[in-house]
Amino acid sequence: MPDPRREEDVARVTADPVPGRSLVTRRAIRDLVRSATLSVYGVSGFAGGGPIGRLLERLGLASPGLHLEVGERLTVDLQLTVAYGLPIAEVARQVEAAVRYTLHHALDREPDLVTIRIGRLRHEHGIAPAAEAAATGEPRSADLAGSGTDVA
Repeated sequence: MPDPRREEDVARVTADPVPGRSLVTRRAIRDLVRSATLSVYGVSGFAGGGPIGRLLERLGLASPGLHLEVGERLTVDLQLTVAYGLPIAEVARQVEAAVRYTLHHALDREPDLVTIRIGRLRHEHGIAPAAEAAATGEPRSADLAGSGTDVA
C-alpha cells in the first residue's frame, strides 16, 4: 500500500519552473576548476605551496596553485605542474578551454580572466625526454616543427 505522506509530498512539487536565484559557493567553483584542470592531458597537478601546501591540500584545508576571485569579476589563477616533453603552450590552451567550458556549462558564466603559470615540469613514465640539441646549440628546423607551437 502506498504511503499517503509520500503521495502528498509528490503533489506539492511543481512541474513549472520557478524563477529565482542560485547560490554557488566558492568551494564548488574551486572544485569545478580543479576537476577541469586535472582532466587535461599533460597536467600532473598543481604547483605551489611546497610540502606544507601539499599537506594542507590533502587535508582539504587549502588549494595551493589555485586562486579564485569571486565577485563582480570571476578570475582564476592557476600554477600547474606539467609533464615534461609536452608542448607547454598547447597544454595551457587546453586548460584554459576546459576551465572556461566547465564554468560556462555549470554556472552559465565564463571567467573574466584565466591566468596560467607553469610552476614545475615533471618527468612522467612513458614520455621520453626530448633529444638533446646538437653540440652547436642552434635550433634545428625539426625542433620547431616538433614543438607543437604555432611559432615559426
